[in-house]
Amino acid sequence: MWIQRLGMKSKKRCNDLRVLPALMKSLNELQQDYLDLYLDGASRPPKVGEVLDFDWEGVWREMEKLVTDKLVRDIGVCNFTVKKLNKLLDIAQIMPSVYQMEMHPGWRNEKMFEACKKNSIHVTVYSPLGSREIDLIHHPVVERVARKVNKSAGKVLVRWAIQRGTSTIPKSDHSERIKENLKVFSWGIPKHDFQALCDIPDQARVLDGEELFVNKTDGPYRSVADIWNHEV
Repeated sequence: MWIQRLGMKSKKRCNDLRVLPALMKSLNELQQDYLDLYLDGASRPPKVGEVLDFDWEGVWREMEKLVTDKLVRDIGVCNFTVKKLNKLLDIAQIMPSVYQMEMHPGWRNEKMFEACKKNSIHVTVYSPLGSREIDLIHHPVVERVARKVNKSAGKVLVRWAIQRGTSTIPKSDHSERIKENLKVFSWGIPKHDFQALCDIPDQARVLDGEELFVNKTDGPYRSVADIWNHEV
């Protein structure tokens, strides 16, 4: 399966992003005729005068044309809020198949997860293991469940995401660890322990977007809360 994420890198409105040339560049680099999935997301920090209000409809119309032209099979989005997703769904002629977002027991992202389920959008999870700032690997609940099922904490966190009904993309530079992360389909977390992981009280994003998107003097996002439409 070939997947590519479209980054918004223009100072112009999003419908001027030249979606098709960006896709063709990716296809050329991958030496493929089509992609299974193309995601619409954002990718770099704003500078003065470079960020205007995003024209989601213009971008999505171009994304939809990629499907009708049989250059991609499915299209999706990354890191939207419920408000932005609803705005997109109101105008979409081809619905997003996939929504990619951060999710783990330390940030369950309940509102967004429920919005995706309501609209039959599959969720793909990144950062399922947390981070150095949110150390889930050594969280006492995770460690207790790991001991009980005789698995590593990392496997428990990946399995939690799978068991919640999502797909997940744990990141690792170690080939052996990548292979180990795949061994999560032949066992399950007991219901009581799964719920304990779902009940971890301290909730925070690993990637809040501040470094990428916040410009406190210019642009539409002057705080982290602005990025996420003040949704908790």
